[in-house]
Amino acid sequence: MGNANEKEVPLMDPVRSDTSNGMEKIVSLAKRRGFVFASSEIYGGFGGVYDFGPMGVELANNIKAQWWQRMVRERGDIFGLDSAIFMSPRIWEASGHVANFSDPLVGCRTCHTRSRADHLLEDVGVLADEKMSVEEINKIFDENKAKIKCPKCGGKDFTEVKLFNLLVKSNLGDFSSEGNNPAYLRGETCQGIYVNYKNVLDTMHPKLPFGIAQTGKAFRNEITARQFIFRTREFEQIEMQYFTTPAEDMKEYEKLREYRWNSLLDLGLKAENMRWHQHENLVFYAKEAYDIEYKFPFGWKELEGVHARGNYDLTQHSKGSGVSLDYFDQEKNEKFIPHIIESSVGVGRLFLAVLSDAYAEEEVEGETRAVLHLPKALAPIKIAILPLSKKEELSAVALPIFDTLKKQFACQYDETQSIGKRYRRQDEIGTPFCVTVDFDSLNDKAVTVRDRDTMKQERVAIAELPAYLKEKLG
Repeated sequence: MGNANEKEVPLMDPVRSDTSNGMEKIVSLAKRRGFVFASSEIYGGFGGVYDFGPMGVELANNIKAQWWQRMVRERGDIFGLDSAIFMSPRIWEASGHVANFSDPLVGCRTCHTRSRADHLLEDVGVLADEKMSVEEINKIFDENKAKIKCPKCGGKDFTEVKLFNLLVKSNLGDFSSEGNNPAYLRGETCQGIYVNYKNVLDTMHPKLPFGIAQTGKAFRNEITARQFIFRTREFEQIEMQYFTTPAEDMKEYEKLREYRWNSLLDLGLKAENMRWHQHENLVFYAKEAYDIEYKFPFGWKELEGVHARGNYDLTQHSKGSGVSLDYFDQEKNEKFIPHIIESSVGVGRLFLAVLSDAYAEEEVEGETRAVLHLPKALAPIKIAILPLSKKEELSAVALPIFDTLKKQFACQYDETQSIGKRYRRQDEIGTPFCVTVDFDSLNDKAVTVRDRDTMKQERVAIAELPAYLKEKLG
Protein backbone atom coordinates (compact mmCIF):
# COMPACT_ATOMS: atom_id res chain seq x y z
CA MET A 1 0.00 0.00 0.00
CA GLY A 2 1.05 3.58 -0.45
CA ASN A 3 -0.14 7.07 -1.13
CA ALA A 4 -3.01 6.99 -3.60
CA ASN A 5 -1.09 9.43 -5.81
CA GLU A 6 2.06 7.34 -5.96
CA LYS A 7 2.87 5.64 -9.25
CA GLU A 8 3.24 1.87 -8.94
CA VAL A 9 6.58 0.42 -10.05
CA PRO A 10 5.79 -2.22 -12.68
CA LEU A 11 8.43 -4.88 -12.09
CA MET A 12 11.37 -4.12 -9.85
CA ASP A 13 10.72 -3.94 -6.11
CA PRO A 14 11.48 -0.41 -4.91
CA VAL A 15 12.24 -1.65 -1.39
CA ARG A 16 14.85 -4.08 -2.67
CA SER A 17 16.66 -2.27 -5.47
CA ASP A 18 20.13 -3.60 -4.55
CA THR A 19 21.52 -5.37 -7.62
CA SER A 20 24.69 -6.83 -6.10
CA ASN A 21 22.98 -10.06 -5.01
CA GLY A 22 22.13 -11.27 -8.53
CA MET A 23 18.39 -10.75 -8.18
CA GLU A 24 18.33 -8.17 -10.96
CA LYS A 25 19.56 -10.76 -13.48
CA ILE A 26 16.82 -13.23 -12.56
CA VAL A 27 14.15 -10.52 -12.74
CA SER A 28 15.49 -9.38 -16.12
CA LEU A 29 15.50 -12.92 -17.52
CA ALA A 30 11.99 -13.55 -16.15
CA LYS A 31 10.66 -10.54 -18.08
CA ARG A 32 12.79 -10.96 -21.21
CA ARG A 33 11.99 -14.63 -21.73
CA GLY A 34 8.30 -14.59 -20.83
CA PHE A 35 8.33 -16.07 -17.34
CA VAL A 36 6.89 -13.18 -15.28
CA PHE A 37 5.25 -9.90 -16.24
CA ALA A 38 4.11 -7.02 -14.05
CA SER A 39 0.33 -7.02 -13.80
CA SER A 40 -1.35 -4.22 -15.78
CA GLU A 41 2.05 -3.13 -17.07
CA ILE A 42 0.76 -0.95 -19.93
CA TYR A 43 -1.12 1.05 -17.26
CA GLY A 44 2.01 1.54 -15.18
CA GLY A 45 1.74 -1.69 -13.20
CA PHE A 46 -0.25 -2.71 -10.14
CA GLY A 47 1.89 -3.06 -7.04
CA GLY A 48 2.44 -6.49 -5.57
CA VAL A 49 0.68 -8.40 -8.38
CA TYR A 50 2.33 -10.32 -11.23
CA ASP A 51 1.32 -12.38 -14.25
CA PHE A 52 2.98 -15.61 -15.38
CA GLY A 53 3.88 -15.40 -19.07
CA PRO A 54 4.02 -18.25 -21.62
CA MET A 55 7.15 -19.81 -20.12
CA GLY A 56 6.14 -18.99 -16.54
CA VAL A 57 2.75 -20.66 -16.68
CA GLU A 58 4.37 -23.83 -18.03
CA LEU A 59 7.00 -23.84 -15.28
CA ALA A 60 4.41 -23.11 -12.56
CA ASN A 61 2.13 -25.86 -13.87
CA ASN A 62 5.02 -28.33 -13.90
CA ILE A 63 5.91 -27.43 -10.31
CA LYS A 64 2.31 -27.90 -9.18
CA ALA A 65 1.99 -31.16 -11.11
CA GLN A 66 5.07 -32.61 -9.45
CA TRP A 67 3.82 -31.48 -6.03
CA TRP A 68 0.40 -33.06 -6.71
CA GLN A 69 2.08 -36.28 -7.81
CA ARG A 70 4.07 -36.49 -4.57
CA MET A 71 1.35 -35.28 -2.19
CA VAL A 72 -1.77 -36.92 -3.63
CA ARG A 73 -1.24 -39.53 -6.33
CA GLU A 74 1.60 -41.32 -4.59
CA ARG A 75 -0.24 -41.26 -1.27
CA GLY A 76 -3.27 -43.43 -0.59
CA ASP A 77 -3.98 -41.46 2.59
CA ILE A 78 -4.29 -37.97 1.06
CA PHE A 79 -7.26 -36.66 -0.94
CA GLY A 80 -7.45 -33.72 -3.32
CA LEU A 81 -9.73 -30.70 -2.97
CA ASP A 82 -10.46 -27.44 -4.77
CA SER A 83 -12.36 -25.22 -2.37
CA ALA A 84 -13.94 -21.90 -3.35
CA ILE A 85 -12.16 -18.56 -3.08
CA PHE A 86 -15.28 -16.98 -1.58
CA MET A 87 -16.56 -18.52 1.65
CA SER A 88 -18.96 -17.50 4.37
CA PRO A 89 -17.64 -14.50 6.31
CA ARG A 90 -18.39 -16.49 9.47
CA ILE A 91 -15.48 -18.77 8.59
CA TRP A 92 -13.03 -15.88 8.88
CA GLU A 93 -14.62 -14.78 12.14
CA ALA A 94 -14.34 -18.27 13.64
CA SER A 95 -10.74 -18.70 12.47
CA GLY A 96 -9.71 -15.41 14.09
CA HIS A 97 -8.74 -13.67 10.85
CA VAL A 98 -11.25 -10.83 11.13
CA ALA A 99 -9.93 -9.88 14.56
CA ASN A 100 -6.27 -10.89 14.42
CA PHE A 101 -4.98 -11.33 10.85
CA SER A 102 -2.85 -8.19 10.88
CA ASP A 103 0.60 -6.78 10.19
CA PRO A 104 2.26 -3.83 11.96
CA LEU A 105 1.94 -0.70 9.79
CA VAL A 106 3.96 2.48 10.12
CA GLY A 107 3.75 5.63 7.97
CA CYS A 108 6.42 8.07 6.86
CA ARG A 109 5.30 11.59 7.76
CA THR A 110 7.51 13.07 5.02
CA CYS A 111 6.33 11.19 1.91
CA HIS A 112 3.34 9.29 3.38
CA THR A 113 4.69 5.90 2.29
CA ARG A 114 3.37 3.06 4.41
CA SER A 115 5.68 0.23 5.43
CA ARG A 116 5.68 -2.85 7.61
CA ALA A 117 7.35 -1.99 10.88
CA ASP A 118 8.84 -5.46 11.30
CA HIS A 119 10.44 -5.24 7.83
CA LEU A 120 12.02 -1.88 8.59
CA LEU A 121 13.37 -3.31 11.83
CA GLU A 122 14.66 -6.37 9.99
CA ASP A 123 16.53 -4.06 7.60
CA VAL A 124 18.57 -2.74 10.54
CA GLY A 125 19.14 -6.18 12.04
CA VAL A 126 16.40 -6.15 14.69
CA LEU A 127 13.88 -8.99 14.98
CA ALA A 128 10.24 -8.14 15.65
CA ASP A 129 8.32 -11.36 15.96
CA GLU A 130 4.93 -11.50 14.22
CA LYS A 131 3.31 -12.63 17.48
CA MET A 132 4.41 -9.56 19.42
CA SER A 133 1.78 -7.08 20.54
CA VAL A 134 1.58 -3.67 18.89
CA GLU A 135 2.83 -2.16 22.15
CA GLU A 136 5.93 -4.37 22.10
CA ILE A 137 6.68 -3.51 18.47
CA ASN A 138 6.21 0.21 19.15
CA LYS A 139 8.72 -0.02 22.01
CA ILE A 140 11.31 -1.77 19.82
CA PHE A 141 10.67 0.66 16.97
CA ASP A 142 11.21 3.67 19.23
CA GLU A 143 14.43 2.16 20.59
CA ASN A 144 15.84 1.78 17.06
CA LYS A 145 14.26 4.72 15.21
CA ALA A 146 17.61 6.51 14.89
CA LYS A 147 18.76 3.73 12.51
CA ILE A 148 15.50 3.32 10.56
CA LYS A 149 14.95 5.12 7.25
CA CYS A 150 11.95 5.36 4.96
CA PRO A 151 12.65 3.06 1.97
CA LYS A 152 11.32 5.71 -0.43
CA CYS A 153 12.56 9.11 0.74
CA GLY A 154 15.08 8.23 3.44
CA GLY A 155 13.17 10.18 6.06
CA LYS A 156 13.20 9.27 9.75
CA ASP A 157 9.91 10.75 10.93
CA PHE A 158 7.35 7.96 11.40
CA THR A 159 3.86 7.58 12.82
CA GLU A 160 3.11 5.16 15.63
CA VAL A 161 2.90 1.49 14.69
CA LYS A 162 -0.66 0.30 14.16
CA LEU A 163 -2.09 -3.08 13.23
CA PHE A 164 -3.47 -3.38 9.70
CA ASN A 165 -5.83 -6.26 8.81
CA LEU A 166 -4.71 -8.18 5.72
CA LEU A 167 -8.06 -9.62 4.62
CA VAL A 168 -9.25 -8.28 1.27
CA LYS A 169 -12.87 -7.20 1.54
CA SER A 170 -15.52 -7.66 -1.13
CA ASN A 171 -19.17 -6.74 -1.45
CA LEU A 172 -20.10 -10.12 -2.95
CA GLY A 173 -23.73 -10.80 -2.11
CA ASP A 174 -24.14 -7.46 -0.33
CA PHE A 175 -26.72 -5.43 -2.24
CA SER A 176 -27.14 -2.69 0.35
CA SER A 177 -26.03 0.81 -0.58
CA GLU A 178 -23.79 1.02 2.49
CA GLY A 179 -21.98 -2.27 1.93
CA ASN A 180 -21.87 -3.09 5.64
CA ASN A 181 -21.77 -6.87 5.25
CA PRO A 182 -18.48 -7.61 3.54
CA ALA A 183 -17.37 -10.96 2.26
CA TYR A 184 -13.67 -11.67 1.92
CA LEU A 185 -11.29 -13.03 -0.64
CA ARG A 186 -9.66 -15.87 1.24
CA GLY A 187 -6.49 -14.91 3.05
CA GLU A 188 -5.26 -18.52 3.07
CA THR A 189 -6.45 -21.71 1.43
CA CYS A 190 -6.36 -24.00 4.48
CA GLN A 191 -9.69 -22.76 5.86
CA GLY A 192 -11.39 -24.33 2.84
CA ILE A 193 -9.84 -27.64 3.85
CA TYR A 194 -10.94 -27.39 7.48
CA VAL A 195 -14.56 -26.68 6.63
CA ASN A 196 -14.58 -29.57 4.13
CA TYR A 197 -13.02 -32.04 6.57
CA LYS A 198 -16.42 -33.54 7.42
CA ASN A 199 -17.43 -33.79 3.74
CA VAL A 200 -14.27 -35.73 2.89
CA LEU A 201 -14.70 -37.91 5.97
CA ASP A 202 -18.33 -38.71 5.06
CA THR A 203 -17.71 -39.39 1.36
CA MET A 204 -14.29 -41.07 1.26
CA HIS A 205 -14.58 -42.84 4.67
CA PRO A 206 -10.87 -42.65 5.54
CA LYS A 207 -9.39 -43.74 8.83
CA LEU A 208 -7.01 -41.53 10.73
CA PRO A 209 -4.43 -40.41 9.86
CA PHE A 210 -5.43 -38.90 6.50
CA GLY A 211 -4.81 -35.66 4.66
CA ILE A 212 -6.49 -33.20 2.33
CA ALA A 213 -4.40 -31.34 -0.26
CA GLN A 214 -5.18 -28.48 -2.60
CA THR A 215 -3.73 -25.76 -4.77
CA GLY A 216 -5.42 -22.38 -5.07
CA LYS A 217 -5.28 -18.60 -4.98
CA ALA A 218 -5.13 -16.55 -1.79
CA PHE A 219 -5.17 -12.80 -1.31
CA ARG A 220 -3.58 -10.53 1.28
CA ASN A 221 -3.63 -6.76 1.48
CA GLU A 222 0.12 -6.65 2.07
CA ILE A 223 1.35 -3.31 3.34
CA THR A 224 4.58 -3.64 1.38
CA ALA A 225 5.00 -6.28 -1.29
CA ARG A 226 8.69 -7.17 -1.49
CA GLN A 227 11.37 -8.97 -3.42
CA PHE A 228 9.70 -9.56 -6.78
CA ILE A 229 7.29 -12.53 -6.59
CA PHE A 230 8.45 -13.59 -3.12
CA ARG A 231 5.77 -11.56 -1.34
CA THR A 232 2.72 -10.53 -3.37
CA ARG A 233 -0.88 -9.53 -2.77
CA GLU A 234 -2.33 -12.25 -4.98
CA PHE A 235 -0.60 -15.62 -4.84
CA GLU A 236 -1.19 -19.34 -5.14
CA GLN A 237 -0.68 -21.80 -2.30
CA ILE A 238 -0.04 -25.53 -2.46
CA GLU A 239 -0.67 -27.17 0.85
CA MET A 240 -1.75 -30.26 2.71
CA GLN A 241 -3.52 -30.55 6.06
CA TYR A 242 -3.06 -33.93 7.78
CA PHE A 243 -5.56 -35.09 10.40
CA THR A 244 -4.26 -37.37 13.17
CA THR A 245 -5.14 -38.75 16.58
CA PRO A 246 -3.91 -36.61 19.50
CA ALA A 247 -1.48 -39.35 20.52
CA GLU A 248 0.10 -39.70 17.07
CA ASP A 249 0.35 -36.09 15.89
CA MET A 250 4.02 -35.48 16.73
CA LYS A 251 5.12 -38.79 15.24
CA GLU A 252 3.27 -37.90 12.02
CA TYR A 253 4.70 -34.41 12.21
CA GLU A 254 8.27 -35.69 12.10
CA LYS A 255 7.39 -37.98 9.20
CA LEU A 256 5.89 -35.05 7.29
CA ARG A 257 8.96 -32.90 7.89
CA GLU A 258 11.19 -35.55 6.39
CA TYR A 259 8.78 -36.17 3.50
CA ARG A 260 8.57 -32.51 2.54
CA TRP A 261 12.34 -31.99 2.75
CA ASN A 262 12.93 -34.94 0.44
CA SER A 263 10.17 -33.75 -1.90
CA LEU A 264 11.92 -30.41 -2.36
CA LEU A 265 15.17 -32.24 -3.12
CA ASP A 266 13.26 -34.32 -5.68
CA LEU A 267 12.06 -31.05 -7.22
CA GLY A 268 15.69 -30.23 -7.92
CA LEU A 269 16.52 -27.78 -5.12
CA LYS A 270 20.03 -28.13 -3.71
CA ALA A 271 20.35 -29.24 -0.08
CA GLU A 272 23.01 -26.61 0.59
CA ASN A 273 20.48 -23.90 -0.26
CA MET A 274 17.92 -25.11 2.30
CA ARG A 275 17.82 -25.21 6.08
CA TRP A 276 15.35 -25.72 8.92
CA HIS A 277 14.30 -22.81 11.12
CA GLN A 278 12.36 -23.53 14.31
CA HIS A 279 9.77 -21.01 15.52
CA GLU A 280 10.67 -19.89 19.02
CA ASN A 281 7.56 -17.85 19.84
CA LEU A 282 4.61 -20.12 19.00
CA VAL A 283 0.98 -19.11 18.79
CA PHE A 284 -0.90 -20.42 21.80
CA TYR A 285 -2.47 -23.44 20.08
CA ALA A 286 0.62 -24.69 18.20
CA LYS A 287 2.69 -27.62 19.46
CA GLU A 288 5.68 -27.06 17.17
CA ALA A 289 6.50 -25.15 14.01
CA TYR A 290 9.40 -25.31 11.58
CA ASP A 291 10.02 -23.47 8.33
CA ILE A 292 12.17 -24.71 5.49
CA GLU A 293 14.20 -21.65 4.55
CA TYR A 294 15.82 -21.18 1.15
CA LYS A 295 18.89 -19.12 0.34
CA PHE A 296 17.38 -16.69 -2.15
CA PRO A 297 19.65 -14.12 -3.86
CA PHE A 298 18.48 -11.62 -1.22
CA GLY A 299 19.17 -13.98 1.71
CA TRP A 300 17.64 -16.80 3.75
CA LYS A 301 13.84 -16.56 3.74
CA GLU A 302 10.91 -18.85 4.47
CA LEU A 303 10.03 -21.20 1.62
CA GLU A 304 7.67 -23.70 3.24
CA GLY A 305 6.07 -24.10 6.64
CA VAL A 306 5.53 -27.44 8.40
CA HIS A 307 3.49 -26.88 11.55
CA ALA A 308 1.77 -28.92 14.27
CA ARG A 309 -1.46 -27.00 14.95
CA GLY A 310 -3.20 -29.17 17.55
CA ASN A 311 -7.02 -29.29 17.36
CA TYR A 312 -7.55 -25.53 17.35
CA ASP A 313 -8.83 -25.16 13.77
CA LEU A 314 -11.51 -27.83 13.84
CA THR A 315 -12.51 -26.78 17.36
CA GLN A 316 -13.06 -23.19 16.24
CA HIS A 317 -15.13 -24.19 13.22
CA SER A 318 -17.16 -26.63 15.27
CA LYS A 319 -17.99 -23.81 17.70
CA GLY A 320 -18.59 -21.27 14.94
CA SER A 321 -20.87 -23.49 12.85
CA GLY A 322 -22.56 -25.51 15.59
CA VAL A 323 -21.68 -28.69 13.67
CA SER A 324 -19.82 -31.52 15.39
CA LEU A 325 -16.45 -32.20 13.78
CA ASP A 326 -15.63 -35.11 16.07
CA TYR A 327 -14.00 -38.25 14.73
CA PHE A 328 -15.37 -41.55 16.04
CA ASP A 329 -12.77 -44.26 16.53
CA GLN A 330 -14.74 -47.49 16.33
CA GLU A 331 -11.89 -49.66 17.58
CA LYS A 332 -11.44 -47.60 20.74
CA ASN A 333 -15.09 -46.54 20.93
CA GLU A 334 -14.20 -42.90 21.54
CA LYS A 335 -14.83 -39.50 19.99
CA PHE A 336 -12.34 -36.66 19.68
CA ILE A 337 -11.49 -33.71 17.47
CA PRO A 338 -8.45 -34.63 15.32
CA HIS A 339 -5.17 -32.79 15.56
CA ILE A 340 -3.73 -31.19 12.42
CA ILE A 341 -0.24 -30.99 10.98
CA GLU A 342 0.25 -28.94 7.86
CA SER A 343 2.62 -28.34 5.00
CA SER A 344 2.17 -25.06 3.10
CA VAL A 345 4.22 -23.33 0.41
CA GLY A 346 3.53 -20.52 -2.04
CA VAL A 347 3.84 -21.33 -5.74
CA GLY A 348 5.55 -17.97 -6.37
CA ARG A 349 8.19 -18.61 -3.72
CA LEU A 350 8.83 -22.13 -4.98
CA PHE A 351 8.94 -20.79 -8.55
CA LEU A 352 11.52 -18.18 -7.51
CA ALA A 353 13.57 -20.78 -5.63
CA VAL A 354 13.60 -23.06 -8.69
CA LEU A 355 14.72 -20.17 -10.93
CA SER A 356 17.40 -19.12 -8.44
CA ASP A 357 18.72 -22.66 -8.11
CA ALA A 358 18.78 -23.22 -11.87
CA TYR A 359 20.25 -19.88 -13.04
CA ALA A 360 23.89 -19.88 -14.06
CA GLU A 361 26.29 -17.83 -16.17
CA GLU A 362 28.98 -19.82 -17.98
CA GLU A 363 31.90 -18.93 -20.22
CA VAL A 364 31.53 -20.54 -23.65
CA GLU A 365 34.15 -19.84 -26.34
CA GLY A 366 34.94 -16.44 -24.89
CA GLU A 367 31.33 -15.45 -24.40
CA THR A 368 29.04 -15.63 -21.39
CA ARG A 369 25.85 -17.63 -21.71
CA ALA A 370 22.98 -17.40 -19.24
CA VAL A 371 21.34 -20.78 -18.76
CA LEU A 372 18.64 -22.32 -16.61
CA HIS A 373 19.72 -25.80 -15.55
CA LEU A 374 16.14 -26.75 -14.74
CA PRO A 375 15.27 -30.36 -13.94
CA LYS A 376 13.95 -31.84 -17.16
CA ALA A 377 10.53 -32.51 -15.64
CA LEU A 378 10.13 -28.81 -14.81
CA ALA A 379 11.44 -27.28 -18.04
CA PRO A 380 8.68 -25.28 -19.80
CA ILE A 381 9.87 -26.49 -23.20
CA LYS A 382 11.42 -29.93 -23.42
CA ILE A 383 12.56 -29.84 -27.07
CA ALA A 384 13.21 -27.03 -29.56
CA ILE A 385 13.14 -27.85 -33.27
CA LEU A 386 15.48 -25.52 -35.13
CA PRO A 387 15.91 -25.59 -38.92
CA LEU A 388 19.34 -24.20 -39.73
CA SER A 389 17.75 -21.52 -41.90
CA LYS A 390 14.37 -20.50 -43.31
CA LYS A 391 14.99 -22.42 -46.52
CA GLU A 392 11.83 -24.16 -47.65
CA GLU A 393 13.53 -27.54 -48.05
CA LEU A 394 14.64 -27.46 -44.39
CA SER A 395 11.18 -26.47 -43.16
CA ALA A 396 9.74 -29.38 -45.11
CA VAL A 397 11.83 -31.72 -42.91
CA ALA A 398 11.64 -29.78 -39.63
CA LEU A 399 7.87 -29.17 -39.48
CA PRO A 400 6.89 -32.88 -39.66
CA ILE A 401 9.41 -33.56 -36.86
CA PHE A 402 7.74 -30.82 -34.79
CA ASP A 403 4.27 -32.22 -35.54
CA THR A 404 5.38 -35.69 -34.39
CA LEU A 405 7.22 -34.66 -31.22
CA LYS A 406 4.65 -32.12 -29.97
CA LYS A 407 2.18 -34.95 -29.39
CA GLN A 408 4.49 -36.39 -26.73
CA PHE A 409 6.52 -33.44 -25.45
CA ALA A 410 6.25 -29.70 -24.88
CA CYS A 411 7.99 -28.41 -28.00
CA GLN A 412 8.83 -25.12 -29.67
CA TYR A 413 9.57 -24.43 -33.33
CA ASP A 414 11.99 -21.55 -33.98
CA GLU A 415 13.56 -20.48 -37.28
CA THR A 416 14.32 -16.80 -36.63
CA GLN A 417 17.88 -15.35 -36.29
CA SER A 418 21.14 -17.29 -36.32
CA ILE A 419 21.39 -20.78 -34.88
CA GLY A 420 23.74 -19.50 -32.17
CA LYS A 421 21.23 -16.91 -30.95
CA ARG A 422 18.49 -19.50 -30.98
CA TYR A 423 20.61 -21.84 -28.86
CA ARG A 424 21.12 -19.01 -26.36
CA ARG A 425 17.38 -18.31 -26.24
CA GLN A 426 16.66 -21.94 -25.49
CA ASP A 427 19.41 -22.03 -22.85
CA GLU A 428 17.80 -19.07 -21.10
CA ILE A 429 14.40 -20.78 -20.85
CA GLY A 430 15.98 -24.07 -19.76
CA THR A 431 15.15 -26.24 -22.80
CA PRO A 432 16.99 -29.56 -22.27
CA PHE A 433 17.39 -30.48 -25.97
CA CYS A 434 17.61 -28.65 -29.27
CA VAL A 435 17.04 -30.57 -32.50
CA THR A 436 18.75 -28.93 -35.48
CA VAL A 437 17.74 -29.74 -39.03
CA ASP A 438 20.55 -28.91 -41.45
CA PHE A 439 21.25 -29.50 -45.13
CA ASP A 440 22.85 -32.89 -44.36
CA SER A 441 19.46 -33.93 -42.99
CA LEU A 442 18.11 -33.90 -46.56
CA ASN A 443 20.44 -36.76 -47.43
CA ASP A 444 21.22 -38.74 -44.28
CA LYS A 445 17.72 -38.43 -42.73
CA ALA A 446 19.27 -37.49 -39.40
CA VAL A 447 19.35 -34.43 -37.15
CA THR A 448 21.75 -32.94 -34.58
CA VAL A 449 20.58 -33.11 -30.96
CA ARG A 450 22.25 -30.62 -28.62
CA ASP A 451 22.27 -31.14 -24.83
CA ARG A 452 21.61 -27.96 -22.81
CA ASP A 453 23.89 -28.83 -19.90
CA THR A 454 26.93 -30.31 -21.69
CA MET A 455 26.37 -28.54 -25.06
CA LYS A 456 27.51 -31.79 -26.68
CA GLN A 457 25.91 -32.64 -30.00
CA GLU A 458 24.89 -36.04 -31.28
CA ARG A 459 23.65 -37.12 -34.69
CA VAL A 460 20.38 -39.09 -34.42
CA ALA A 461 18.30 -40.66 -37.16
CA ILE A 462 14.93 -38.94 -37.59
CA ALA A 463 13.13 -42.27 -37.36
CA GLU A 464 14.76 -42.98 -33.98
CA LEU A 465 14.29 -39.46 -32.59
CA PRO A 466 11.07 -39.99 -30.54
CA ALA A 467 12.47 -43.03 -28.73
CA TYR A 468 15.85 -41.34 -28.20
CA LEU A 469 14.31 -38.24 -26.64
CA LYS A 470 11.84 -40.24 -24.54
CA GLU A 471 14.75 -42.10 -22.96
CA LYS A 472 16.72 -38.89 -22.41
CA LEU A 473 13.78 -37.08 -20.83
CA GLY A 474 12.83 -40.01 -18.64
